[in-house]
Amino acid sequence: MSTLQTSPAFADPALAGPVGCTDCPRLAEHLAMIRARDPHWHARPVPAFGPLDARLLVLGLGPGERGANRTGRPFTGDVAGELLYPALHRFGFASAAEPLGPDQWANPAMQLHDCRITNAVRCLPPANKPTPAEIRQCNGHLRVELAAMPQLRVIVALGLVAHQALLRAYGEKPTHYTFGHHVRHALPDGRILLDSYHCSGYNWRTGRLSRESFEAVFAEVRTLLDAPLAG
Repeated sequence: MSTLQTSPAFADPALAGPVGCTDCPRLAEHLAMIRARDPHWHARPVPAFGPLDARLLVLGLGPGERGANRTGRPFTGDVAGELLYPALHRFGFASAAEPLGPDQWANPAMQLHDCRITNAVRCLPPANKPTPAEIRQCNGHLRVELAAMPQLRVIVALGLVAHQALLRAYGEKPTHYTFGHHVRHALPDGRILLDSYHCSGYNWRTGRLSRESFEAVFAEVRTLLDAPLAG
């Protein structure tokens, strides 16, 4: 039985997600500036992508400026997506390896299978650095989303901030769950948390994360989901 608590103050993620949220003034002001500069960009809270009945949830940190903040779809249009979507496609979670269409906007034909992608922070922060208060404020959306996924079995947290946000949503202490690449944790409700270094351009360029080590995480996800549930 899930330990998650939901709050009526947050939107139902089965709809569009918190696209109209302005609860963090600094982030709302930053997005308004971007919309004025680039009116054709999304530049709003980015909704999750993928079905609520998925067994896999991929949790990132937040939108990239020229990625999800521009296209309106998580990990779409930035370097991180160039690592994530091929991995999802290879293991049967995405219909294609390329998230962008020929026009360099989100591919409308892209579908996720048994997988949903969301972020710990739904809005692009200045300098890509959300404050601790902004991460906490957005955590309610994550709690609602987790509670609305009845079939969820595995959560892949991309990076330390996503790892900590997931544990906060569960009311768990991060000190009881040490973050590390390809480290697995059992959550109180029977779900599995599987950590990974973030698939950022920085981690990729510096060699901290390779395509092989990143895809090994999703190979384990596939093994976990293909295994029968314990009786």
